[in-house]
Amino acid sequence: MTTSDPAPLLTREQVLRALRLVERENRRLPPSTVYELLYRGRRYPPRAVAELAYRLAQADAQARWPLPAGQPTNAQLEALDFTVVAKRPVLAAGSAQDQEQAAEQQAEALYTGSPVAPRAGASALAAEPAAPYATASYTKADALGELFSTEQELDDALAGLRRRRALLLQGPPGTGKTYLARRLAWLLLGARDERRIELVQFHPSYGYEDFVLGFRPGPGGQFQLVPGVLPLLCARAAADPDRPYFLLIDELNRGNVARIFGELLLLLEPDKRGPAHALRLPYAPPEAARFFVPDNLYVIGTLNLADRSLAPLDYALRRRFAFVPLRPQFGAPLRALLTQAGVPAALIAQLLERLTALNQAIAADPELGPDFEIGHSYFCTPPLGPPAEAEAWLRLVFEQEIGPLLADYWREQPDKAAAQLRKLLA
Repeated sequence: MTTSDPAPLLTREQVLRALRLVERENRRLPPSTVYELLYRGRRYPPRAVAELAYRLAQADAQARWPLPAGQPTNAQLEALDFTVVAKRPVLAAGSAQDQEQAAEQQAEALYTGSPVAPRAGASALAAEPAAPYATASYTKADALGELFSTEQELDDALAGLRRRRALLLQGPPGTGKTYLARRLAWLLLGARDERRIELVQFHPSYGYEDFVLGFRPGPGGQFQLVPGVLPLLCARAAADPDRPYFLLIDELNRGNVARIFGELLLLLEPDKRGPAHALRLPYAPPEAARFFVPDNLYVIGTLNLADRSLAPLDYALRRRFAFVPLRPQFGAPLRALLTQAGVPAALIAQLLERLTALNQAIAADPELGPDFEIGHSYFCTPPLGPPAEAEAWLRLVFEQEIGPLLADYWREQPDKAAAQLRKLLA
């Protein structure tokens, strides 16, 4: 026989209203002996919060919350996407139990966030610390001013990111995938706020233990359970649910993605977010809370399509992402950028014409194709100097960066690679 979830007695907004009232009035609530409700990095007694929310909803200061403390109340709050965890008991410092608990609490911090000791004289419900620096705002006009994308292309990428909460930017090398990924995050943040962005790069040696959770040797020579970037970022996002957080994964297909992702392969889906879909991680201790991906975490990855050593992504992984293709842009946006930098018009025309012809030759080659075209990023940082300096810069880019790439493309046809380089330098 199966049991259904209890009918909700409150809405999430009613509980949030109670939490805001507690914070605003610095109200003292009866402490809980076993459980704590976590919200925005602070800890509250679950039943006291539920009863306050219930009284506000009923407009009756004497109303009694009808459920007992513990699992019945916790289930109501967890159904509203709040996180409830077991409190940490206080043990004698240096005792065996204290050392064991310290290891457990380190693992528990993956899900709940580490407690921060309040300053002397500060309230237990102190406001969040002020930002250490002011963040500049970031708008669509700012993005269009520095990207080689049209407004429609930018809107489409943002729509895919909002819909799936997971986006993959794919294209040949040098098409600005990582550059665009960060700016998409800034657009949803509304500011150049690096505090809510985490960047990682996958590679063949990167594993589940680095990304999610694994054992590593500690200072005393003993192995300790150490969280990876994913659960740490998820804990930060879960404690701040009203603002978006971003995980940027560069060169996603350079790692063994299915092995690295682990449980994220399921929890990445939009309808599998939140505590209701939490899973127990393989290495987590039995007492640790289950792991979940919060609704406000967005994942943006980049895919290099030209690397022959990389295996294609499997279909199960592809289904979790929206895909945005990026192509080389040797047109008006690059012309405008180079003109603004003082590059002579004749040199710009030569560059655009010759790279367009080279990419046509690469795309037409049956051994290569469009995924191996040369990207525009090679030419986005011209020197700010006299025309002679710009000519020398372009020649060196052709000789030192494009030439070796062509030699690798046509490794079995060195004469063809040399001929294409001569056309660029002519």
